[in-house]
Amino acid sequence: MPLSDDQGVAVKVLDQELSGLDALAAQVGSARSTPARVWSAIWPKVAAIVLGLSIWQAIVWSGWKPEYALPPPGPVFRALWQGLLDGSILNGASLTLRRAVVGYSIALVVGIVIGLAVARVKVLRIAFGSLITGIQTMPSIAWFPLAILLFQLSESAILFVVVIGAAPAIANGMIAGADNVPPLLLRAGRMLDAKGFTLWRYVILPASLPTFVSGMKQGWAFAWRSLLAGELLVIIKGTPSLGVQLQVARDFADAPALLAVMIVILVVGILADAFVFGALERSVRRRFGLTDSAI
Repeated sequence: MPLSDDQGVAVKVLDQELSGLDALAAQVGSARSTPARVWSAIWPKVAAIVLGLSIWQAIVWSGWKPEYALPPPGPVFRALWQGLLDGSILNGASLTLRRAVVGYSIALVVGIVIGLAVARVKVLRIAFGSLITGIQTMPSIAWFPLAILLFQLSESAILFVVVIGAAPAIANGMIAGADNVPPLLLRAGRMLDAKGFTLWRYVILPASLPTFVSGMKQGWAFAWRSLLAGELLVIIKGTPSLGVQLQVARDFADAPALLAVMIVILVVGILADAFVFGALERSVRRRFGLTDSAI
């Protein structure tokens, strides 16, 4: 139906106003140079590191613990550098990361399947919804006696605990995402004759992605914690993982080496959050229009 003269004028005015807003947003976005944006992202992290090291050194100077138990940053970073030079830190990190990737991948598949089944089938929700949360709240250390009984001191015992620690969090993320889809989207999908699998494929699953990504991130945290606990308890000959190096440093009262390995574990967790799950979250937020490109 053609627009009247008044409607045509109104549309032109609206287009001009929107184009003006777009131009303003572009000017704001381009006002900050690339070095400024990089610096604004880096300096809080640098400040946090400097503050943490300062507090650490201050605690050492206070004499709260002797230096053989709590060494200052200097000897710890020398031990870290030595571990990097002789390859022990890198070899241990690569072994631990391989276990983490394998265990988390299995947990991701298991969590998605369970989450989809429980979210779609009401009977399964009633039967297993609370059980999934209950399993998630159990400390990972509580699963190791059973894992060792079932799989002995083996890789399978470690992977079992990693999977059972991470999968419930991923499943709960899927369930929560499906539960929090706006009813307006569901009504719109049904108006377009989307039912059953089609409704899930094109409406529910895409709309649940932001919450599901949070569940994936939480699942990774559980997997990483469970893995390191497992490596401390299930020591396999010829596998000098980060957990084994922690245990050896404790046995020999080598506090600098112990703290150096702890720093590596912390850095791996930070990098995984920043470059994997952080990037995934930003991508999903941009996809759903939850970020301002001008900021």
